[in-house]
Amino acid sequence: MASGGGLMVSVSGIRGRVAEALTPEVVARYAAAFGAWSIAQGTSRQIVVGRDSRVSGPMFHRIVVGTLQLVGADVIDIGLTTTPGCQLSVEHHHAAGGLMLSASHNPIEWNALKLIGSSGLFLEAGQGLAMRALLDTGIPYATWQDIGSVTDDPDAARRHLQAVVGIPYVDVAAIRARKFKVALDCVRGAGATIMPMLLEHLGCEVVAINMEPDGRFPREPEPIPENLHELERLVKDSGADIGFAVDPDVDRLALVADGGRAIGEDFTLALAARVVLRHRKGPLVTNLSTSLVVEDAAREAGAEIVRAPVGEVNVAVRMRELRAPIGGEGNGGVILPEVHLGRDAPIGAALLLQLLVEEGRSLSALVASLPRYVIVKDKLDRPNASLDTVYGALTQAFPDAVADTQDGLRLAWPDRWVHVRPSGTEPIVRVIAEAPDEAGARELVRRSRVPLDALKG
Repeated sequence: MASGGGLMVSVSGIRGRVAEALTPEVVARYAAAFGAWSIAQGTSRQIVVGRDSRVSGPMFHRIVVGTLQLVGADVIDIGLTTTPGCQLSVEHHHAAGGLMLSASHNPIEWNALKLIGSSGLFLEAGQGLAMRALLDTGIPYATWQDIGSVTDDPDAARRHLQAVVGIPYVDVAAIRARKFKVALDCVRGAGATIMPMLLEHLGCEVVAINMEPDGRFPREPEPIPENLHELERLVKDSGADIGFAVDPDVDRLALVADGGRAIGEDFTLALAARVVLRHRKGPLVTNLSTSLVVEDAAREAGAEIVRAPVGEVNVAVRMRELRAPIGGEGNGGVILPEVHLGRDAPIGAALLLQLLVEEGRSLSALVASLPRYVIVKDKLDRPNASLDTVYGALTQAFPDAVADTQDGLRLAWPDRWVHVRPSGTEPIVRVIAEAPDEAGARELVRRSRVPLDALKG
């Protein structure tokens, strides 16, 4: 990902602080380029447009819709929605693409354009380069008689819900019979458009906080344990069986166990995979920085674990190639290709309730029975010199490790690993390690920093 004037530009979109890097002019240029490029692919002239609840969303939404019309796109406007809902709508309408206004888990002052291809996946590297080339070569605008139309589609959430409860091995009747009490935190994001509806359909008693979809996040919106104290209290005080937290655009799901402890977002994929791999055969695909709890889930099911470079589209493309039944990322992102190839919090929630039905025991008891690991994350300024010498030094320093060079360098042992990679969003190098205890993970980080510090001089 490149940064220009504070604007973060990746193959699959742009993001920035509203009124600083992300201005109406910038949004219009990228929306026009995406619309023109998508139409030129020849599959359709329809573009799906949706937004999450961010305060700047309605303003940018109007700009995007008008701009797409001006390049000749017929806009299907699904309004306030989730990122997976937008992806599914692209597939449903056989559209040329989709444009989702959402900065995902970024702070309140950010917004972004997420660019979705006709497949329902975010743009891949080559597609993103081709689309952005129009910014330099010129965007073909429509003449007055070819300006596109706008059609409202209010059914995105309903279709999404039907797809989730239609998963063959999600036993809706059995889940309803359990009458789970579920605590829910939607961080005043787009989760309010589907999460309560899904849980009520599954017969759950829902106790909820932060449900007003006005984008005024009451806390940092990323659903990591340190941001979920209010939900932890709600689970404990209400006696809920489980707590669900989603990020503003509802592609990530974090869990709070009965008793009121956030268990960490890596467990979402690991636990969801335990359900899926009981019913479907094939590999589990995740990225190189995902916890070993996911690898343990694959091993228990007799499934192969396949690691892909960091980034949702990288995982999704690898899943498509391998026809994997389940995949995702350790940030709470579950991808179930039987529904679509995108991270999807409602799918994760349904799979977790199905797991509780199949296990017949509490989430806290289930988690307590699993191996525990500790992840330590560090970062340092990226040196001007090539990182290849760092990778070479680390490979020599750890000759007994299995090396993976798809995305930086990942060195792995049976019960621990360390991943050194340049960030895609900041001019830094990330060092992430996992081991059975904190001391072991910190030692891997310390030893991995030695050649990096030497390179900085």
